[in-house]
Amino acid sequence: MKPSVLDSRNIAARRERVANALQLIDEVLVVGAGEPVPLPEGTDQTYPFRAHPEYFYLTGVDSPGGVIAFDPKDRSRERWVFFVPDVTEAERTWEGRTQQSGRSLSALEPWLTARRGRPVVNLGERLRGVRSDDALIARAREQFTHARRAKDTTELRLLRHAANATARGFSAVRKYLRPGVTERALQIELEVAFYRAGADRTGYGTTVASGSNTAVMHFSPSGRKLRRGDFVLIDAGAEVGRYVSDVTRTFVAGGKASPFQRELFELVLAVEEAGISRCVPGAEWKEIHLQAATELTAGLIEMGLMRGTPESLVEQGAHTLFFPHGLGHLVGLGVRDASGRLPGRAKDHSPALKNLRMDLPLAAGYVTTVEPGLYFIPAILNETQRRKRYRTCVNWSLVERHLGIGGVRIEDSVLVTDQQPEVLTVEIPKEW
Repeated sequence: MKPSVLDSRNIAARRERVANALQLIDEVLVVGAGEPVPLPEGTDQTYPFRAHPEYFYLTGVDSPGGVIAFDPKDRSRERWVFFVPDVTEAERTWEGRTQQSGRSLSALEPWLTARRGRPVVNLGERLRGVRSDDALIARAREQFTHARRAKDTTELRLLRHAANATARGFSAVRKYLRPGVTERALQIELEVAFYRAGADRTGYGTTVASGSNTAVMHFSPSGRKLRRGDFVLIDAGAEVGRYVSDVTRTFVAGGKASPFQRELFELVLAVEEAGISRCVPGAEWKEIHLQAATELTAGLIEMGLMRGTPESLVEQGAHTLFFPHGLGHLVGLGVRDASGRLPGRAKDHSPALKNLRMDLPLAAGYVTTVEPGLYFIPAILNETQRRKRYRTCVNWSLVERHLGIGGVRIEDSVLVTDQQPEVLTVEIPKEW
C-alpha cells in the first residue's frame, strides 16, 4: 500500500468540503475502499487493487478493506474515523505490508452499533451487512461528486506531473511514426517514456491505431504495421498518484497527408481550439458541445460530405454519423472523474445531445478534456436504417470512397481558470 499523496491539512480540507456538501444532520456516513478481487481459481493472486475514488479522495491511500466513517453529531475532533484491517503475518511476509495508523476494522461494528437507529449513507464500495437507503445514497453521491469537481492545489500538482510525463511519452514516440513500425511497438516506446518521466502507470488502456483502425474509438494496439500515408491515432495518458492526463493526437505515417486528410485534420484542429477557448467559468458544457458539433458539420458541408444547414443537421442528430461521441469529460482522480450532470438537473433527451458526457456549467478549478473527432466508421455508416434516415443529408458516394480512411481526434486536458483556459497538455505538439 502506497503512502498518502496528501498532507494532513489537505485531507482535513477535503473532508470538511465533503461534510459541508452532504449537509448530514442525523445520518451516519461510511465510505468503503473495497476489497481485492481474486484472479480465477487456482492462483493466490488478485487483480491490481484500486480503492474506490470516493474513499481515496478522503484518505489519499489505496487501503484494501479500509473504511472511513463520519458522524455529524460528534463534536469532538474525531468526527471522521479511519478503520483499517489488521495486517496479517502472511501479508507482512509475502507483500511487505505494514500496519496503517487508524482504528482496527474490528472496531467498526461497535462504532455503528453505538449509532443504531440512525440512517446510514454507504458510499464508496458498499459494506456488506450495512443497511442504507438507495435514494439517500444517490442524493449523497450526487453532492459528493459535485464537491470533487473543482480540483485543489494538490490535485493540480499531480495533474501537471501527469501531463508532463504524458508529454515525454508523446515526444518519444514521434520519431517512430514511420512505415513498417507496428502499433504495438509505438505503444511500448510511449509507455516506457511515461514511466521514465515518473508515471505510476497508464491512466487507461492506451490506444494506438493506424489506418482503418483509427475509426475504432478505443482500439487496442495490434501487430499491424504502419503504411505510408496512414492516419495514426494515439490516445494515451500517464497517471501520477491516481491522477490522470488524457490526450489524443492524430499523425500521418511518413508525414505526408493527402489533401482530403489534411482538410479533415485542419477542421478537427480548428474546432478543438475553438472549444478550448470557450472553457470559461459559467459556460454551459452542452452549449460548448453543440457549438463544436455545428462547426464540425459546417466543415463537412464545405467538404461536400454533408448537405443542408449545420444547425438543422445537428438538431436531427445527423452529425453523429461522423462525430459519435461527446466533446469531452472531466478528468482528475480517474479518466472520467466526476463527470455527469449538475445536481438536480434532468437528462436532456435531445437527439443533438445523444452522446453528451456531462451536462453542467463549468467553474474555475474544473479540468476537462476537449476532444472533437471525425471518423468514417463502417458499423455506423453502413447501417441500413441510418442510410435511409439520412439519405438526403449525406453524399454517400463520397463517403464510400473514404470508408477505409479511419478517423481524426485531437484532445487536450484543459484547466478552467478565472482568466483564460490553461491547456495542461500544451507541450504536446498537434502538427506532425
